[in-house]
Amino acid sequence: MTARTDVLVAHQPAYLPWPGYFSRLLDVDRLILLDHVQYSERGWQNRNFVRSPRGEQVRLTAPVTGRFGQPIRSARLADDRWRARHWRTLTECYQHARYWPQWEGPLRAVYGRSWTHLADLNQELIRLLLDAFGLQIELVRSSALTPTGTKTDMLIDLCTNTGSHVLRVGTGAAEYLDADLLAQAGIEVEVATYSSPPYDQGRGPFTPGLSALDLLLHQGPQARAVLADSAHLRPWAPEMAVLG
Repeated sequence: MTARTDVLVAHQPAYLPWPGYFSRLLDVDRLILLDHVQYSERGWQNRNFVRSPRGEQVRLTAPVTGRFGQPIRSARLADDRWRARHWRTLTECYQHARYWPQWEGPLRAVYGRSWTHLADLNQELIRLLLDAFGLQIELVRSSALTPTGTKTDMLIDLCTNTGSHVLRVGTGAAEYLDADLLAQAGIEVEVATYSSPPYDQGRGPFTPGLSALDLLLHQGPQARAVLADSAHLRPWAPEMAVLG
């Protein structure tokens, strides 16, 4: 498959993101990590879920400190003790997963390092998962592109800076786009969705809503096919957006 160079995919750097985060990257060559936008304490930037051997969701949260309204790139990890806790949880949850032996080493290398900034940690884990899924994606920090404006204006500026004519977003972001501004800029919009299909997680019924790490450790080389079979693109309906 030839990668499309005309599509912009931009997302905040999340901690161990869900499979849908990666499913929208199957046919592109670049992901813009929005590290200049405001850090959200209640978002997915520092937390996600994995699955216990009993089928329960287990939340992992990396503690962050700093001032209210700080950009993600400035968010610092509050201490270094979380690494041992997260590694212990991952080991307990996945040591019997089929592909744990293959990925234990790379994961141990990440959790064995001391991290000061959340964005750096997230980028390293995203890189690991991209490589594991066979996705040759360039990661670019938005702070390096210094985009202007906010919301739709900011996305248009990123499209202009990267030579993109198509903006690919998730369903949540699509609700807040400004149709008039996008039309004036000549930018098309694709909405990416992901159906979260069941796959073999070992014992017990399927547990949805987990990090893509769960998919990788249970499905290994088949994980990319799961992403591809469950990823969908649909035309954007501007009437669902905020009109200018």
